[in-house]
Amino acid sequence: MKIMKEARVRTEEDKKKLIQIVGDMIDDVKNRKDEALREYSQRFDGSKRESFLVSKEEIQEAYAQLSPQEIEDLKKAASHIRAFAKAQRETIKPLENFSPAPGIFLGHRIIPVKSCCCYVPGGNYPLYSTALMLIIPAKAAGVARVAACSPVMKGTDRINPKTLVAMDIAGADEIYGVGGAQAIAAFSYGTQEIQPVDMIVGPGNQYVTEAKRQCYGQVGIDFVAGPSEVLVIADGSGTPEIVAADLLAQSEHDPNAKGMLITTDEKFGQAVIEAVEKELSWLSTAAIAEQSWQTYGEVVLAESLEEAVQIANAYAPEHLELNLSDPDSIKDRLYNYGSLFIGENTAEVFGDYASGTNHTLPTLRAARYTGGVWVGTFLKTCTHQSMTPEAMKELAPLVERMAQGEGLMGHAQAAKVRREK
Repeated sequence: MKIMKEARVRTEEDKKKLIQIVGDMIDDVKNRKDEALREYSQRFDGSKRESFLVSKEEIQEAYAQLSPQEIEDLKKAASHIRAFAKAQRETIKPLENFSPAPGIFLGHRIIPVKSCCCYVPGGNYPLYSTALMLIIPAKAAGVARVAACSPVMKGTDRINPKTLVAMDIAGADEIYGVGGAQAIAAFSYGTQEIQPVDMIVGPGNQYVTEAKRQCYGQVGIDFVAGPSEVLVIADGSGTPEIVAADLLAQSEHDPNAKGMLITTDEKFGQAVIEAVEKELSWLSTAAIAEQSWQTYGEVVLAESLEEAVQIANAYAPEHLELNLSDPDSIKDRLYNYGSLFIGENTAEVFGDYASGTNHTLPTLRAARYTGGVWVGTFLKTCTHQSMTPEAMKELAPLVERMAQGEGLMGHAQAAKVRREK
């Protein structure tokens, strides 16, 4: 392995100040509820909304600000995402009357959470596609109350119109013009206006992420997300400009985002580096993309595709692209990734918006133990059991002995009293 372009190693930042700030905000919202929520919303977003709940009139006004093409694009993307979410839901089945022994009947039910909040970030760019990616699978799962929230645009008291229309097309039951750590606290613990939810999903800045981490347990969350990342495995058979474009598509998200290429062809790796520099000369988001690329961009020369696979599995990237002449030759050996993009035709950005898979994915090596948001994120697999009197009498002595072995005599008695009745 040879490093052609080295990235700065991420260090564990001192998060003590962030933890304290967010913790204090959560406590404040818990104690003062809407009063605190309004103060933080005005301080950070300039919001003077009297009600956080978005009205039907606001939604209609948002539609009027979009062109017919923009609305049609959102509906088309939503149809792909909804179709895939419904297909995934069909693969998750209940289990009834499984019998490991005569008279014992086991099973499980698939039960959606009752309520969730889908957090759609504002910030540098209006990420309205995230509204589709979160709300649609929640609805497909059967969540009874799907709330959505997003920060208002500074100086307007309104959510970005594209985001608001996307939330409506996706099927949100309630929409709130509020964001930041204070919104996470509100949906976790409730205020006078906002009822708490069972689960919060969606990305956000470091304050939102830290608030989700601190509120976990009070509510369920999808995962704690970090900066966006893409890893491309290439054998030199593809187009350098395409790989460069995919690397910069991630780099433009955030100065902390990461684009990484692993290639078995040194000339191709050098050509990609040159193509990145060329695109940065005219890219309108170059201020962020160049900072990200210079700091965290990385190009690695692997001795073989087998070594490339090993590196990719160890890195566990959010997005993994296979720019190979024969991607099927290695795809089954890859097991740590948020989402896989197979072949040069399959751009990661297609998954970001409209192919149908979800773009809310694990980062910072979390793909080692979890996948991204999907319909199953909102579903619980809950077991149940029943047994006949004969099966109970057969099983009780075994349970008594095991409970006594652990010193839990109350457990043993709960089995014994049934056997002796």
